[in-house]
Amino acid sequence: MVSTEYPPMPGGVGRYASNLTQELRKLGMNVSVVCNEMGNGDFFSLSPTNRENSQILLKIVSEIRPDIVHIQFEPGMYGLIIDPRNPRNSGTYIDSFYTRCRDIPIVTTFHSGYSLSQWISIASLIKKSGRIGKAGIPLRFLIRFWKYFLNYQAFKNLNKEKLRMSFAGITFSYYMSSLLGGGKVIYHGAEPSVFPRPSKKEARSYFSLPLEKRISLVIGFRTDSKGWEVLNQMDLQNNWIIVANSSKSYYNTENYNIEWQEDNIGRKKVIDLQRGFLSDKDLSMLFFAADAIILPYKITAASGVMFDALAHGLPFVATDLKFFKEFASQKLGITVKRSPREFSEGIKKLDENYSRYTSAVDGFKDRLKWNYVAKQHELIYSSAIEKK
Repeated sequence: MVSTEYPPMPGGVGRYASNLTQELRKLGMNVSVVCNEMGNGDFFSLSPTNRENSQILLKIVSEIRPDIVHIQFEPGMYGLIIDPRNPRNSGTYIDSFYTRCRDIPIVTTFHSGYSLSQWISIASLIKKSGRIGKAGIPLRFLIRFWKYFLNYQAFKNLNKEKLRMSFAGITFSYYMSSLLGGGKVIYHGAEPSVFPRPSKKEARSYFSLPLEKRISLVIGFRTDSKGWEVLNQMDLQNNWIIVANSSKSYYNTENYNIEWQEDNIGRKKVIDLQRGFLSDKDLSMLFFAADAIILPYKITAASGVMFDALAHGLPFVATDLKFFKEFASQKLGITVKRSPREFSEGIKKLDENYSRYTSAVDGFKDRLKWNYVAKQHELIYSSAIEKK
């Protein structure tokens, strides 16, 4: 199991890889983990800044001779290089592993993939400051915009080439599979870490949260792409409040902060727990304390937070991005235009039909259980070994 990010390092990909590894071991598999020195793996030295990622992984594979190499692929985690002049020079520090590891099957789980509009949107997230060009646009922004525009096909090819050189590619949605041009859909595993399930009162008391209101939860890494500034202008019904908790990714150096505004009687519009990256137990308790999840993302390829929320019985209100639309079409939540008014209306609509949405979520969440997810992986591994 290969992932530069791995617990206790904060990060959704690492948490996913760890949960999957534990469940595969329960099925009787011998799983070795290759990660960064800060993770609790078995082999180390992978990182976004290490140009030798491929060589290190090839050496480990040569030593232990596994039946399968399963890579959790998020380009930035292996050192995403975007060349502003020649896209053919763009790539990651794990690319050559795929071309050189030909005798052992590779399985790749793809954690990101973007349409052209979303890829360009990533460039637009840079703060538009600095020296101004003739068109009145900061030069720093124009340079980044051009670099991303020029490299979109190169980025797509990073994923497509790895899919081509893998025995199997795994995605979390049909939307992602359509972007890649293939891949088997296995939903992101998720399930509660607290048993037995606490009552709403117990979960809220754990965080000293109000008991009489419905809670819409926002949680995740503190980055501009999450779009949390929308929350400040939302006008919720009297029976709903917003609770937030954020953390910083181990690898992400973005310094994004937001000042929560006050309502007309001096109360903060958002209750910010400020607990940082939560343990599995605390994360579960927080989901059990909530009634819905809000996902006002500007861009996304997938959302582990959404899957976690669904596993705890929570419907969502999310930006009308294609990934979220796929799950909204199953009546698991609502998608809206990314504006304070639309999100406020979305919460109102959810409230009016709450039991219908929670019923759909309850019927869906068994498909996210880790045992079910691990058994689907086991079938892929067995097929790969048989065809060696």
